[in-house]
Amino acid sequence: MYNPTDLRKETLIELDGVPYKVIEYAQKQMGRGGSIVNTKLKNMITGGVIDKTFRNDERISPASVARKTVQYLYSDTSNLNFMDLETFETIELPLSVDENIPKYILEGSNIDVNMFDDKIIGFEWPKNVFLKVVLAPGGDKGNSASSTTKEVEVETGLKVQAPQFIKVGDSIKVDTRSGDYLERAK
Repeated sequence: MYNPTDLRKETLIELDGVPYKVIEYAQKQMGRGGSIVNTKLKNMITGGVIDKTFRNDERISPASVARKTVQYLYSDTSNLNFMDLETFETIELPLSVDENIPKYILEGSNIDVNMFDDKIIGFEWPKNVFLKVVLAPGGDKGNSASSTTKEVEVETGLKVQAPQFIKVGDSIKVDTRSGDYLERAK
């Protein structure tokens, strides 16, 4: 059991049988009345966000969310398909669960998932991924030292603004939170 003061960003808790992730946390001292903790909680199943205030004497249950590694197989126009690496069963999810999977994860790659009641409720994203450039317009001659960028396309179909010196065949590091170019792979 957690005390409200134990909560931090990214902590997983359970309220009324539903897992929530703390996305904002602020503690306020109320003088003789003790302290309260104001939080914003994201419902891990529906994605909805709620505001919740906890008194200092309340107890909060940690969410019983399991972590599992699955292999991303492929996606079509409406579904994502994964394989459970332990049972080799195919798991089909609607594309609306996370439309970023096909943009950043290569087919055949592994990704960690959060499971609640034997259902996938979310993904544990790597902070960045390396992807190969498949389409890049030629850079301006002599313009490689400036900070101008061009749009390149990587092997997953994602379009990224990258420096002029990036060419087809280069591997680049892309931030999965923002979709920004970070660096060329060494």
